[in-house]
Amino acid sequence: MAFRLSPHLTVMANAAQKAAKRLLRDFSEVEQLQVSVKGPSDFVSQADIRAEQTLKEELNKARPGYAFLMEESGASGSENWTWRWVVDPLDGTTNFLHGMPHWAISIGLERRLADGTSEVHAGLIYAPAADEMFWAEKGTGAFMNERRLRVSARRELNEAVFATGIPFAVVSASRQRAFSRTLSTLMPQVAGIRRFGAAALDLAWVAHGRFDAYWELGIKPWDICAGLLLVREAGGYATDVGDGDPRETGNIVAGNPALHAKLRPIVAEGMQPPA
Repeated sequence: MAFRLSPHLTVMANAAQKAAKRLLRDFSEVEQLQVSVKGPSDFVSQADIRAEQTLKEELNKARPGYAFLMEESGASGSENWTWRWVVDPLDGTTNFLHGMPHWAISIGLERRLADGTSEVHAGLIYAPAADEMFWAEKGTGAFMNERRLRVSARRELNEAVFATGIPFAVVSASRQRAFSRTLSTLMPQVAGIRRFGAAALDLAWVAHGRFDAYWELGIKPWDICAGLLLVREAGGYATDVGDGDPRETGNIVAGNPALHAKLRPIVAEGMQPPA
């Protein structure tokens, strides 16, 4: 696979694979920790932090001067950055915590443009337990390992399987109501709705065509940065519910062109306060 990767993607893949080795060792121990009195929570938080440290060291060594936005340690580097890594070292932490193999490392690379805005230039999502590496660079298409990806071709809601994230108790009441309204509208119309607990992989699976579309509200930029590009390079749409940038608003609708167009107004309507 390496011969097909650009220099940036090679750096990202090498960093992800190095972090994955330790995460896989830690993951193999989680099952044993499930039965302990203390439980695995502290162990997993340390695994998360160690993975982030590894990723930061490897990315910084290969591209010194690039800024960072990371889940655990936040923003670092120059505020006037031209290039910035956006990293989630362990997306799907709860799955990891419970010994479920659906989790991933997500690395996005943003480039600042002349007008002061930024775009996602490259993205990589690696699911170590499945050994599936999803990657894309702007203008070159999306891939999983050696396979080129395209979003699904389904057009009708009754044929579609959607993915989402169910809000937790700590989420605002307004967001919970918006989710519930959207869910109640969609459930009678679609073939299925899945909540697998890893936003980066949800987007990667939309790019793959496993999911037809995905929506979530209040998501963090490190969860979606790489996945946004994957969906777009696979021929799909990944947008805000309104006119903003999902990296800034935290609200996202992604899917193939036909189903993105049908899902987006349903999510927008669900966000409207009740009359």
